[in-house]
Amino acid sequence: MTDLESRPNPAGHPAGPPTVSRRAALAGLGGAALAGTAAASGLLNAPAAAASLDSPTANSGPSAQKPSNAAIEKRVTALLKRMTLTEKLGQLQLVNTEALARTALAGTPCGGMFSVVGAATLNAVQKIAVENTRLGIPLIFGLDVIHGYTTNFPIPLAQASSFDPTVAETDAVVSAAEARHSGIHWTYSPMMDVTHEPRWGRIAEGNGEDPYLASQLAVAKVRGYQGTDYSAADRLAACAKHYVAYGGAEGGRDYNTVDVSIERLHNLYLPPFKAAVAAGVATFMTSFNTISGVPAHANKYTVRTVLKHGYHFNGFVVSDYTGIEELIKHGVAGNGADAAALGINAGVDMEMVSTNYVDTARQLLADRRITLAQIDDAVRRILRVKFGLGLFEHPYVSETLEVTSVSAANRAHARTAATRSMVLLKNDDALLPLAKTVSSVAVIGPLGQATYDLNGTWSGLGTGAGTTPPVTVFDGIKAAAPSATVTFTAGCEIESADTSGFAAAVAAGRSASAIVLALGESAAMSGEASARSMIGLPGVQEELLAAIAALGKPFTVVLFNGRPLTLQPVHDSATAILEAWAPGVEGGNAVADILFGTVNPGGKLPVSFPRAVGQIPIYYNHENTGRPADPANKYTSKYLDLPSGPLYDYGFGLSYTTFSISGIRLSSTKLHRPRRSGRGGSITVTVDVRNTGDRPGDEVVQLYLHDPVATIAQPVRRLRGFKRITLGAGQHRSVSFTLTSDDVGFYDNQADFVVEAGQIEVYVGNSSAATLKSVFSVV
Repeated sequence: MTDLESRPNPAGHPAGPPTVSRRAALAGLGGAALAGTAAASGLLNAPAAAASLDSPTANSGPSAQKPSNAAIEKRVTALLKRMTLTEKLGQLQLVNTEALARTALAGTPCGGMFSVVGAATLNAVQKIAVENTRLGIPLIFGLDVIHGYTTNFPIPLAQASSFDPTVAETDAVVSAAEARHSGIHWTYSPMMDVTHEPRWGRIAEGNGEDPYLASQLAVAKVRGYQGTDYSAADRLAACAKHYVAYGGAEGGRDYNTVDVSIERLHNLYLPPFKAAVAAGVATFMTSFNTISGVPAHANKYTVRTVLKHGYHFNGFVVSDYTGIEELIKHGVAGNGADAAALGINAGVDMEMVSTNYVDTARQLLADRRITLAQIDDAVRRILRVKFGLGLFEHPYVSETLEVTSVSAANRAHARTAATRSMVLLKNDDALLPLAKTVSSVAVIGPLGQATYDLNGTWSGLGTGAGTTPPVTVFDGIKAAAPSATVTFTAGCEIESADTSGFAAAVAAGRSASAIVLALGESAAMSGEASARSMIGLPGVQEELLAAIAALGKPFTVVLFNGRPLTLQPVHDSATAILEAWAPGVEGGNAVADILFGTVNPGGKLPVSFPRAVGQIPIYYNHENTGRPADPANKYTSKYLDLPSGPLYDYGFGLSYTTFSISGIRLSSTKLHRPRRSGRGGSITVTVDVRNTGDRPGDEVVQLYLHDPVATIAQPVRRLRGFKRITLGAGQHRSVSFTLTSDDVGFYDNQADFVVEAGQIEVYVGNSSAATLKSVFSVV
């Protein structure tokens, strides 16, 4: 589109310590586009109320966070007036051991403690803070409750495959209740880093490559954790992380550099965070990466200008593990005082683990490198969340209510989440579902009897989680087919080069009526500090696959992994492929539910699967280039040795039934842009969906937009709506989506949200490769 018009701003729419991870620290518990483009446009030093940031986030509800409760604000102000500077600085410190907390409370205070579990321990430390310090300010207790506290749900990437926000919300509701009853107040979740990088281990913790899906799931997680009042005894304060652009790490290497333009920052990476603010998220965590040369922990533009002033975020921002200290190694701080000054000036309110704030802030104030107003604002934000949690009224937890085992109800929730999160990638000759009357099943592969590897990364941290092993695939199949003879043969280990077990595996497969090959990654192969340069099946698993394929019999591969894998050999040889991800505590039962047809798979891929590592990054929402790929023309954007496009498209997933999507129609062919007096018009897009098969099933109807002519080149497709529906055999229904100017607009390189006149193409189907098309005009 052309005819540029900046989006108006309607009322209510805001613009030292050893280098380890939080995960590693828990092991003992058992468990300059900015500098160039932005500087040129004045954005790096933009005024606090930068109007350019005041545009809405489409379909995420009100874009301004609700004002703080007046009674809480009054109490915060009164308490802040009573605090000494030492007490204020103590609130800015977050420690990670009981011993450090006790030491701090005996002298220089601290604001909170994380990565310590056990209701009795937490109560004991809290008693010191409440009863043995001058003001009795309670500590906030945090933990990485990423996809379960005691009950482990599927990893977040798997949950994204459900295309069902209620899956993410249910995980958060269950996790919040278990954690809060066990003494935890604050979770470092949801992680909402959009990424195009499957080599990055932390892709497992997020929702894939699309900002719209990530935004919807972020809102669901925040709602599940916090409810309408996170002071409730079964709710947690949530934390939006990692702020921001962490998913753009070069080469997929954790903690690495991110070089990003203003428009891509706002269009790709920021939308989930903006949606989380609109949903009322209590806290934010800054990321380890630089953002076009400026580390996130020192980035005034992203933290103060965008988050606090533009989005009107009124909670607090916490650093990541030693993130302030690491400003020295980034090369932007010469010492701890420099690091503290940068962090405080940027707007990072609480320092995790390293102690530069409490050690140097007094001198920084004397030197006028920071202001007391900045300290007071940081303390106010932290106290606001503590009061919001109800910690002053209820600082302790009932130790008799601590959750140490998985309940039957929560097992059922986890099992449902796992089945809704699995994706059927291939099913030649309708091999699946298997008959429950099958005479024998050979379960082969290193993950066939795996337990904790089925939980995936960031699991086993809560009380009881490390002593509650997931149901294995072998046990799940035995339970689903009780009359069958079910055998297990590993064949090889996950990462081993030893092939001595192949003969036994082949023999087992030869004698069985059905073969289920359980392959993939260990839990430790994804998550933080788990980048992989090659993302095929590890060890000799592909050789085991070839040995089973050589039998000439149909077989099913079930994949357990925390990232997209390069699966060309699997695709070429397996009869059926089920992507199970890391499915959690009920993983084996959920797999069996799918394999035997108790549940018809309906998940879709939230990330593209590359054909080979050399294609990375490959993602559906790319720009077209001036020479789009054309197999008949060498001089176009493609590889000589690979077909264009991924092996499996974003949004792809099969079912045991079939669906048709047809009859696209629009309520109007014109969408009116917003004027100063209002929000603009809307269009309803409707399609007919029919189950054309012989069994009930789920389809995810997906809507994508393309702006073919714009002042900034636009992605070839952008997801702007999805609905997962269930239809019986032969059943049909209409599905509608409402589009507004928020859906067709975009941010430019001055961070202005613009809506341009012109034509918009709309596609509806069951993947990002949808071909059903209509057009409308923005006027």
